[in-house]
Amino acid sequence: MQKLVGKFIAIAALTLAANASFAADKQPTPQQKLMGTCNTEATGKKGDERKAFMKDCLSDGKKLQQERMKSCNTEATGKKGDDRKAFMSQCLKK
Repeated sequence: MQKLVGKFIAIAALTLAANASFAADKQPTPQQKLMGTCNTEATGKKGDERKAFMKDCLSDGKKLQQERMKSCNTEATGKKGDDRKAFMSQCLKK
């Protein structure tokens, strides 16, 4: 019985470690970054005022585009000229 419990604990630990490793490598999407930005800007607002603010903030296409641009610029580090232009064009279409 103890061996079975020990194996279960080992498998659970490996699963958690693998999931943590995968989550650490995954970059947040522009939409997720926008959510963070809007949450920060909503500090101090409560209830209906916060809901209304978040709805407007998250549906603001200009802010989403800015977050996309930041993300694409970060990913394009090291690229130059036509290679960078082509990458940015594809990245911004996502």
